[in-house]
Amino acid sequence: MYERSHLKLLTERMNEPRRFIQVLMGPRQVGKTTVISQLLQHNDVHSHFVSADSVLISDAFWLEQQWEIARLKIKPSPKKEFLLIIDEIQKIGNWSEKVKLLWDADTREQRNIKVILLGSSRLLLQQGLTESLAGRFETIYMGHWSYEEMHTAFHWSTDQYAWFGGYPGSAELIDDEKRWKSYVTNSLIETSINRDILMLSRVAKPALMKVLFELGCHYSGQILSFTKIMGQLQDAGNTTTLSHYLNLLDTAGLLAGFEKYAADIIRKKSSSPKFQVHNTALISAQRAENFLQIKSDPTEWGRIVESAVGTHLLNNSLSENYKVYYWRDRDQEVDFVVEYKNQIVGIEVKSGAKQSSSGMAAFQKQFQPKKIYLIGDTGLPWQEFLRINPIELF
Repeated sequence: MYERSHLKLLTERMNEPRRFIQVLMGPRQVGKTTVISQLLQHNDVHSHFVSADSVLISDAFWLEQQWEIARLKIKPSPKKEFLLIIDEIQKIGNWSEKVKLLWDADTREQRNIKVILLGSSRLLLQQGLTESLAGRFETIYMGHWSYEEMHTAFHWSTDQYAWFGGYPGSAELIDDEKRWKSYVTNSLIETSINRDILMLSRVAKPALMKVLFELGCHYSGQILSFTKIMGQLQDAGNTTTLSHYLNLLDTAGLLAGFEKYAADIIRKKSSSPKFQVHNTALISAQRAENFLQIKSDPTEWGRIVESAVGTHLLNNSLSENYKVYYWRDRDQEVDFVVEYKNQIVGIEVKSGAKQSSSGMAAFQKQFQPKKIYLIGDTGLPWQEFLRINPIELF
């Protein structure tokens, strides 16, 4: 079984003598539970694993019950060390405050209980950690699988990765594309929206949010103002509502909106978003065409390639702590602007969808980026770009 790099990091934490609260966050179906299973196989430690996803009413009392089980099990352990693992922690009301109280009580009583919390909603996890657990936790982000991971585990080509994306659980279904699309739609998209957003956040117009998601996937790699979007929707609400829904979709690992690069924060925040899926499977699963049909259409295939480049930049940004933007001034545009430690690089993708652009020269003149890159055409092949860590661009 393929082992992600996160397993090594968790094993290193396990071998440290000190107690910890380790928060493992990431979208659904990227292997968080599998990594935990591998961790338990590789480490001789007594443990208690439970998921809040299977509990009808996941309140703080349920969490306290699970913690008491861990306290009970640690008593006969010869190592006097115990690992408590709780999956989908964000489903528990007021979870962070209760974890703080239980953790602090173990500290006073000198119980050596180490804790791993798993969750698929970045927004709710980060809110809880900031509000209640400051100084008590470390985080690991597990994103969608990269091309290198899908190639190593399933021997995929770059073309397969660009179309079928980075969901390992669906990999064995790609020979039956109708079945694969059904799996991605029902088990991944619908589950993520219904369980990770609608059940846990205030969404006044769920139908509107679902339409926004579908529209964003269709226009992935393109810039659309919320005003223009509202013109295409029957129940559009307002731009603030749409921006909020896009943020919820982003934190669930589904759909993001890159901001326009500018010298000041206000201009960045007020810009029209450039839609970007977190996983190209979210585009492919909703299209009528199949893999071979898309490959035969240079324009449509070019859009898939550009979205694959965007997903590579987006997913790595969450673990490498850099920012991704786009830039546009009138008819001049740069596909991606990556900002890291006050330095920027510009990236232009040459694909079947777009073979010419005058934006890079204007961008370079205005902002003096550290470097500029051409992906595809006569530049770095997009297939090679998917193999590198974007931090290397600097």
